[in-house]
Amino acid sequence: MQRKVTIIYYCDDGLELHHKVKTFDKNEDGRVIIPQDFKDGKSIIAVCDGEVEILNKVGDRILSVNYVA
Repeated sequence: MQRKVTIIYYCDDGLELHHKVKTFDKNEDGRVIIPQDFKDGKSIIAVCDGEVEILNKVGDRILSVNYVA
């Protein structure tokens, strides 16, 4: 069985918060199995059920101020 999740993460080479919606297999306990190739190079902060609409992230305002200046 599979489950659609939103994964919130940092890349190991940056401070910008990212998110991605993916569908992964579940184990017999119902937990999502995130493949190692997806985990590589990332620090996963949260795994949310379903497709989550992220309205604001840490750093969004900092980035927008830097681009305006």
